[in-house]
Amino acid sequence: MTPDPPDPTDPPDLPAPLDRVRQVLAAAHRTEWARVLAATVRVTRDLDLAQECCQDAYARALQTWPASGIPASPGGWLTTVARNRAKDVLQRESRFRRVMPQLVVDDPVEDPAADPNGSPAEVPVDDRLALIFICCHPTLSGDAQVALSLRLLCGLSTAEVASAFLVTESTMAARITRAKKKISGARIPFRVPSDRDLPERVAVVLDVLHLVFSTGHTAPIGDQLVRNDLLDNAIGLTRQLRELLPDQPEVAALLALMLLIDARRDSRLTPAGELVLLPDQDRSRWDRGKIDEGARLLAAALAGSSPGTFAVQAAIAAVHAEAACWDDTDWAEIVGLYDLLRARWPSPVVELNRAVAIGMRDGPQAGLDALQPLLDESTIATYSYLSAARADFLRRLHRWTEAADAYQEALALTDNAVERSFLSGRLGQVRAHR
Repeated sequence: MTPDPPDPTDPPDLPAPLDRVRQVLAAAHRTEWARVLAATVRVTRDLDLAQECCQDAYARALQTWPASGIPASPGGWLTTVARNRAKDVLQRESRFRRVMPQLVVDDPVEDPAADPNGSPAEVPVDDRLALIFICCHPTLSGDAQVALSLRLLCGLSTAEVASAFLVTESTMAARITRAKKKISGARIPFRVPSDRDLPERVAVVLDVLHLVFSTGHTAPIGDQLVRNDLLDNAIGLTRQLRELLPDQPEVAALLALMLLIDARRDSRLTPAGELVLLPDQDRSRWDRGKIDEGARLLAAALAGSSPGTFAVQAAIAAVHAEAACWDDTDWAEIVGLYDLLRARWPSPVVELNRAVAIGMRDGPQAGLDALQPLLDESTIATYSYLSAARADFLRRLHRWTEAADAYQEALALTDNAVERSFLSGRLGQVRAHR
């Protein structure tokens, strides 16, 4: 249950230790950044200026809160200060005429509360939604959508976004700048899409959030298997979207999927940082709170509506979460859910996962037979998990030479160091048997 917000009339604690201030600000950055930025954009109608004012507000809090105390509503304080800062800059530099064309805002700008320590400046729900839909506008490329979401909605620095994409900071800065210019040039409105356009636009937003989560769950390149920052930001943004669109079942389904998968986070690596596959994970380390919340969200997503793709994927994750151990996994149900998923979302990746489930239900030879048609699919031929799945079935059939070749192929297609280490270990094992 979400706790009640703090009463803004409560007196602050005086004084506030610097460590405590940093802790509160870090939490406010995770949970309030999008709200503060959305409110400030309505004043500036300029994404760059709004970001600068929000950053100034957080910097000012770090300077003043240790002496003045932490306000009862940190998010409200930050929103008020950022908006007041924006008004000051606009008035001083006479930028209204220059920035007005950059973002179309239908409603007049409302003055925020004058007292930074007083009541929080309320941010209309539509403002936060509008910011999400701007970041995920279909005129932007997929990479630009994800980059803007991380930069504007999550508040990550350009360097942090560049790290997520494994590109240089200058490359990412140019990419983000181009995306903002496209938003400005196309006069993309700062508002929530109409009821007619909302379903299609929500689907794009959900795809972006799912991509951010997937990238955090298994980093495609680098020394880390898991990017905790991306996982936490993806879950946090999806929570916000669920709060803003409580009647959209696929929003609930995506959040359910994320939580059910993320519940395993602490069990996916050994203390030495080695990969632990699902059959070998210590399920006592799975986060039962996330599993229970995910199950409730999934039930809400399935109530009275035909399940969408995220709901079916969440149902598959729920089957794994409900199994007390690997041997108790209901593979027949999982195969049935993949049959349902591929009818809604035909995809070589879905076919691959279904083939693996068939191999778990009916044996490794059946799995190999199900994988065979995918070997001629150009869109998945260089997908490392296809080679790894074949290698595992061949290993279980004691076809050591073929298994070694498949593991070698998977290694050549894998750029994540943790996964490469695991595959190298398996390759050594089958070579020893051979």
